[in-house]
Amino acid sequence: MQTTVTPTHCPYCALQCGMNLTPVPSGGGSVVEVTERADFPVNRGALCGKGRTAPALLSSAARLTSPLIRKAGVLEPAGWDEALDRIAEGLSRTRTEHGPDAIGVFGGGGLTNEKAYTLGKFARVALGTSQIDYNGRFCMSSAAAGGIKAFGLDRGLPFPLEDIPRTGCVILVGSNLAETMPPALRYLTELRENGGTLIVIDPRRTRTAEQADLHLAPRPGTDLALALGLLHLVVAEGRTDEAYIQERTSGWEEARAAAMAHWPEYVERITGVSVPQLRETVRMFCEPESAMVLTARGPEQHSKGTDTVGAWINLCLATGRPGRPFSGYGCLTGQGNGQGGREHGQKADQLPGYRKLDDPAARRHVAEVWGVDPDSLPGPGRSAYELLDAMGTDIRSLLLMASNPVVSAPRAAHIEERLRSLDFLAVADVVLSETAELADVVLPVTQWAEETGTMTNLEGRVLLRKQAITPPDGIRSDLYVMHELAARLGVEKGFPTDPEEVFEELRRASAGGPADYSGITYRRLAEENGVFWPCPLEPAPEPEPEPALEPKPEPGGSAGAEATAGPALALAPAGVHPGTPRLFLDRFATPDGRARFVAVSHRPLAEEPDDEYPMLLTTGRVVSQYQSGAQTRRVDELNAAAPGAFVELHPRLAERLGATEGEPLAIVSRRGRAVAPARITTTIRPDTVFMPFHWPGEGRANTLTNPALDPTSRMPEFKACAVRVERVDRVERSG
Repeated sequence: MQTTVTPTHCPYCALQCGMNLTPVPSGGGSVVEVTERADFPVNRGALCGKGRTAPALLSSAARLTSPLIRKAGVLEPAGWDEALDRIAEGLSRTRTEHGPDAIGVFGGGGLTNEKAYTLGKFARVALGTSQIDYNGRFCMSSAAAGGIKAFGLDRGLPFPLEDIPRTGCVILVGSNLAETMPPALRYLTELRENGGTLIVIDPRRTRTAEQADLHLAPRPGTDLALALGLLHLVVAEGRTDEAYIQERTSGWEEARAAAMAHWPEYVERITGVSVPQLRETVRMFCEPESAMVLTARGPEQHSKGTDTVGAWINLCLATGRPGRPFSGYGCLTGQGNGQGGREHGQKADQLPGYRKLDDPAARRHVAEVWGVDPDSLPGPGRSAYELLDAMGTDIRSLLLMASNPVVSAPRAAHIEERLRSLDFLAVADVVLSETAELADVVLPVTQWAEETGTMTNLEGRVLLRKQAITPPDGIRSDLYVMHELAARLGVEKGFPTDPEEVFEELRRASAGGPADYSGITYRRLAEENGVFWPCPLEPAPEPEPEPALEPKPEPGGSAGAEATAGPALALAPAGVHPGTPRLFLDRFATPDGRARFVAVSHRPLAEEPDDEYPMLLTTGRVVSQYQSGAQTRRVDELNAAAPGAFVELHPRLAERLGATEGEPLAIVSRRGRAVAPARITTTIRPDTVFMPFHWPGEGRANTLTNPALDPTSRMPEFKACAVRVERVDRVERSG
């Protein structure tokens, strides 16, 4: 029998690494084996442990294989019709008794573009509710808001990953690529091999920081002050690019004045980063012809995250970096489809194509594609945390897909209580997550290798993830779920179950929007190894030659401007738009084509340490687990490598507490208490403790975190909150 090899992509992070899947016999069915796929340019065959073990859950006894309905307080197996009828009845009852906005819809950054698009349409057309958001709000929303303010457009990386080794200097802010995206670390290694330099900014000396030429360890929550202090030095040392500022930007004088209030000694007191280190950072960043700043959740997951991103962008603009070859600002998206997931309508304020829901022209365009009256579309709804916080009061029923807020939301114990207070909760997932355990109905849905769909990776590269195997009996796709629910709610048409049919509609809905996919087809994605958006339907002008490393080009500057990609990027067929690997080469996506400086100033954390809570807690990931851990904690190899929560603390704090390695410690904030074994290390600041956020139960880090929201992005302040650390009484431990 001939074996079919399916080229596809990893189900986890936003790299969306290429892999080949080969079915192999297993009992009465089949599973897949992962093999190298060297032709995909992002990972070039490399995979981390999560990618290698991704098929383990396909045949795992831990996955859901039948719908579950709560009867007499217990979830029991049921048939699909009964389960779907029960969901439709629950949602209809809420809509009748309390109105459509009493129904919430919560999605996930792991949903394919087709499912994210359909979920947004389902909420607004089948349910008529404005109350939809997704867990990607917790990932990249501050960077998105900062990018839109400065450039008029949000795409995580405005250039391909392959440009990183070709730049002169990278400042990596709040990212531990060695553990969160291991295959991407090679780009930083190649950068240094090519003579470039790497500066890592992180309060912990992580595995990534170990690779750096310079490591800065600021106090958590002070990245805004740090960026402003660097810009102050750039101005004071005469390192600004005045021609670029004059020709390609606006708002410089106000931003410059704000930065000049942050003199180096003042910034040193705030951040703990010495003045000599600040000066060395400026020298390393400004001397090369090209340089980049890349941010991740470290500076973004704060109540001032948008301003912090704006300050780093200001540093790039003042030195003439964005829109030039191998230079600029970029954000490292976290979730697998964190980019595409917010582009097509499951975010509270957006319609497909990254259109704004309160824009009359956008509403008319999308309503025409959907065949509905524009006035029937609800307006913007609550952001993710605000939606979850309203459960049980304004929100009475919730449909949740591909998310696990019991573990992943800030102030998680409160969110768990809010979930329990709902009149009705329906969850679609592949496993019985901690959130699904609370549901009235649970639906088992297909996994990555059992379905076809598109994803958009951190570069803005739209990819085709192909079905490799048939799902087990009793499993249905999320598209099937929404098709059947819509029909039961009285909407017979408009919710197809075929992903390519959905994508064809998505193309029309996105046409002309900032995230224009109209020129992308499944065939192109398969033949070209992905296509970068924006990619309109009409052909593009002849591309210019690939940008050279030196010298800097003359300033000029459209979001749709194109430079021919490097050798790893496949060529588009003649007569079609090739996609846009590199943004802003001709102009920025603002009305006047200029990038905008934004004047920002340092401000404290929403919750600073005090006598009662003297330490700062910061959170993050470990290499063998992913997000809330709902899937990776069910893979034996990964769970063996990282079996549970821990708290990292400096030896000075351990000495004060009398704590020893491995001893359970209690970490207490104003929102709750977590217990985890101690890991004593000199790689963390003495005033800071660290916990990974992958586990439920007593080691749940998000029991502690602060839901204070950024006023623009509505991002919670995950990355810093005031805590105290206590030894756990031996009687308590034995009990």
